[in-house]
Amino acid sequence: MAGEVFDVVERWPELFAQLDANRREAVLQSLASSWHEGWVPNREDVENLTDWARGAIDAAEYSRRAHAAARRGAGAVAV
Repeated sequence: MAGEVFDVVERWPELFAQLDANRREAVLQSLASSWHEGWVPNREDVENLTDWARGAIDAAEYSRRAHAAARRGAGAVAV
């Protein structure tokens, strides 16, 4: 069953490769917290958070991506 094992690093190791140990741990803690609340890991969400953690995107872009993903997940249409 999907979501029974928290294995984001094993599934997408390339997303964590450029993070130092502290940032990697912070990302993992954030993702694990969401997972414990019922979130099922997916590449898009993990990539967005690791991109932000390594400085590839800023907070505004992270928010834009997260809101776009939420709208898609809810079946909403962007206007």
